[in-house]
Amino acid sequence: MRLLPAYLWPRFLKRRLPTSLWGRSLLIIVLPVLVMQMAVTWVFFDAHWQTVTARLSEGLAGDIAWAVESYEDDPSPANLDKLANRAERSMSLSIVLQDGRTLPTEERRGAIGVVDRVLDRALDARLDRPYWFDTTRYPAYVDIQVQEPQGVLRIIAPRERAVATQAHIFVLWLAVATVLLMGVAILFIRNQVRAIERLADAAEAFGRGETVPRFKPHGAREVRAAAVAFMAMRDRIQRHIDQRTALLASVSHDLRTPLTRLRLELALAPPFKRQSAMRGDLDEMEHMIDEYLDFARGEAGEPPKPVSISDLLKAAGEDAKRAGAEVEVVVAEGLTASVRPLAFKRALVNLAGNAASHGEHVRLSARALASGGLEIIVEDDGPGIPEAMYDEAFRPFSRLDDSRNQNRKGVGLGLAIARDVARGHGGDVTLDRSELGGLKATIRIPGAVTVAESA
Repeated sequence: MRLLPAYLWPRFLKRRLPTSLWGRSLLIIVLPVLVMQMAVTWVFFDAHWQTVTARLSEGLAGDIAWAVESYEDDPSPANLDKLANRAERSMSLSIVLQDGRTLPTEERRGAIGVVDRVLDRALDARLDRPYWFDTTRYPAYVDIQVQEPQGVLRIIAPRERAVATQAHIFVLWLAVATVLLMGVAILFIRNQVRAIERLADAAEAFGRGETVPRFKPHGAREVRAAAVAFMAMRDRIQRHIDQRTALLASVSHDLRTPLTRLRLELALAPPFKRQSAMRGDLDEMEHMIDEYLDFARGEAGEPPKPVSISDLLKAAGEDAKRAGAEVEVVVAEGLTASVRPLAFKRALVNLAGNAASHGEHVRLSARALASGGLEIIVEDDGPGIPEAMYDEAFRPFSRLDDSRNQNRKGVGLGLAIARDVARGHGGDVTLDRSELGGLKATIRIPGAVTVAESA
């Protein structure tokens, strides 16, 4: 495996770090604690445990050397018994002579080998005769054998005489302290992150036009300050929306009065040459006023509720049929989603009306997404829109007369209203080329979507 260049390591690590605030905060707390505990453990074993083990091994090697030398001074059975009794009583060593035996040839060493290396150095420094030892066969004892002319002098010593056996207690207490500290840190971090998540949920709900009446600032002082600032911003935006809606509603009402008088005067006036053209202008002016009001209001105050998507598509299809287009609706009968009915119907009617205005065949389809959410597609067989002008098509009052047929009615707010409604539901509207040859508008919104099973 080829190593990455040094300048790529920061990017490599950044891509593998947690992306959430919860994960990064946890990493900030946990990683230093783990590094500190590993460093403390390493220093303990390197500076303390190995030193104590070396001292114990040297003391044991000195006792064994004393026992070997005492036996060699008088290798009689009586002296061996006397030596064994004294070693058992004073040094907790069990000494026996195995006549005619030789040292084992198989080496038995531990997995780590620290104890073996320390004991081997101590015995090598104190004994002049060949020796062999085993620290793995008996958990509580160390088996040491020394070659003598009469055989093998076997010495069984308690393990605590060669190794500092209480080191695991230190490691255990260190691990328990680490777990407790990390548990407390995780609890506090989770509470702080939950406050930020609540703020994000409230902001997202406000973006969809929903209200969170029980939302209150929680968490640290900075998080509460951000929540208070968000609530103040939400109130200012809501006041601005209400003022704009009220203003346009008043303008619409004021304009309808002279339009009604003009329509009445045309109805009572004797027939003349431009009468039908003037009546058409009045109809277009009234339609323009309705579009202005729909765009400004957007039915933002309407609460979401489960609605049959099939019924909405069929209603939009009926409007497209009245415009003279051939309509095809492809949707499961039991498909329902939580939307604001009037606003969502307005978006579908606008998209279907645009498709019917520029094409002879319109197809409306809907499906539940595997990842959750709803997808609705409106297609036509008209001239379509060049890909470079997709963004321009969503701008309010954009007519795109160079690529589409001249609108007979409207002011270019259909796609703008549809995108505004979709984004108010947390989704969006995208444009693409349709298989029918014209334009394909796709609405995707998140949320719970259900499909009822047919009886």
